[in-house]
Amino acid sequence: MEDFALKSTDHLTKTLRQKGIHTWIQLLAYIRAIPYGRNANRTDVSLVLSEHQGTCSSKHALLKTVADHNMIVVDLMMGMYKMDQENTPKIGTILKENHLEYIPEAHCYIRQGLYTIDVTSSQSDFDRIKNDILLEQIITPDQVGVYKIDFHKNYIKEWIKKEQFDFSFDAVWTIREACIQNLSV
Repeated sequence: MEDFALKSTDHLTKTLRQKGIHTWIQLLAYIRAIPYGRNANRTDVSLVLSEHQGTCSSKHALLKTVADHNMIVVDLMMGMYKMDQENTPKIGTILKENHLEYIPEAHCYIRQGLYTIDVTSSQSDFDRIKNDILLEQIITPDQVGVYKIDFHKNYIKEWIKKEQFDFSFDAVWTIREACIQNLSV
């Protein structure tokens, strides 16, 4: 993968340079090492740096924002994938305990040319989920908030209908939230 200098004069890039991060590859490594955790405001990408934590949404929205400021061509992707214990081990046995094979999960990552980059955590590896992708779309950093949540909820509601589950949406969302909580541990 090609490396790029971070030279923009925007606030985020200046903050990164003050932390000793001067290139795109250094930035990817830095963000990957930041712990997984929800930010106070999912659309304020600067919180990934100030709160020193982030989710797939906030971390990759930050990367897309910095890339745009520095004329680095990347796409912010939202992929809906079949989250299960095999491709997302840290969720534990919650799905099995609730008699579900998987739950559709909206996951963000970036695409840079032929490379798909997932820096959600130090263990993240897009190859682990790539065969379980149900759909992908390019989104903007401001869409990691309301848009992504609404899209995800509507997708799950349609999935419940299609699969004719006896679960309510609220029950499935509660199971999903328990899985996500395990990722923060």
